[in-house]
Amino acid sequence: MRVSDPNTLSDMDLWRKLMKEISELTPIIEKYREYKEAKSAEDEALEMLSEKPDAEFEALLREELDAAREKMPAIEEELKLLLLPKDPNDEKSVIVEIRGGTGGEEAALFAGSLFRMYSMYAENKRWKIEIMNANRTELGGYKEISFSVEGEGVYSRLKYESGVHRVQRVPETESQGRIQTSAASVAVLPEVEDVELEINPNDLKIDVFRAGGPGGQCVNTTDSAVRITHLPTGLVASCQDEKSQHKNKDKAMKVLRSRLYDMMEAERNASIAAERKNQVGSGDRSERIRTYNFPQGRVTDHRINLTLYKLDAVMDGELDELIDALATYYRSEQLKGEDENG
Repeated sequence: MRVSDPNTLSDMDLWRKLMKEISELTPIIEKYREYKEAKSAEDEALEMLSEKPDAEFEALLREELDAAREKMPAIEEELKLLLLPKDPNDEKSVIVEIRGGTGGEEAALFAGSLFRMYSMYAENKRWKIEIMNANRTELGGYKEISFSVEGEGVYSRLKYESGVHRVQRVPETESQGRIQTSAASVAVLPEVEDVELEINPNDLKIDVFRAGGPGGQCVNTTDSAVRITHLPTGLVASCQDEKSQHKNKDKAMKVLRSRLYDMMEAERNASIAAERKNQVGSGDRSERIRTYNFPQGRVTDHRINLTLYKLDAVMDGELDELIDALATYYRSEQLKGEDENG
């Protein structure tokens, strides 16, 4: 095998690439073997039935034939799903941006709850989180927070989180015990390398300023915070979490690059959707995707009409059940789209 070749072992990048290919191909190979076994069982049963066996043996053969034929359609569907083209961004790390929406201080507190939820999910997955920029409120919420999540297959899991998240609960700021509805928006952007997206330095306006905290409290006393504006698009990214101006500039550039890439992808997907009737996963962030109802202890994902009565577990980062259901749904929709397009 090439992966165990001494020349390959001496080149770690090549070895890693081959191991990644093997890990991607293994489930396809295993599923195909499963299909071949079922097909072989069907063929053997049919062949033996053609020899007109006695009644008892014929009944046994027909059971085997039915069992093989029952298995095959499901295996075929699973194989089709495995063979669908993968999202080229799936293996990338991401930048997540959470902004408090309607609901004032309660919306900012909910944005903080979402940040905690994603942080705990990342911890469960052994992914690394780093805050890029945060605008905190006095009660401990966030008007907005952006953070990077690094690890294997991060985008493939978190890409379904983009959209408006709605919460129904009694706010900490509410003395009458009334339930209030608030919202926060989440954007999940794949991280983009310099080589993937070239930005002309002349298109950038870079400002430095003094970082500030909630209530006007100064985080530090030097002009280390950085704001970068991409003049052709008007996109702005800022960072003030680091004490070093250089580090803040690097982080702000990383966010800006991801936002630009996301804008370009959105434009590309819109043009594809105009030509294609069945658009799968528009990623429209103005769309309400999920409701977290605290009095009833439930979370509902509106895209797939899934309700789970385990809100506490979800808020503690147990998101796999939701994400698995979404991944299955969107891959099935993708498969329908492929079938419709021949």
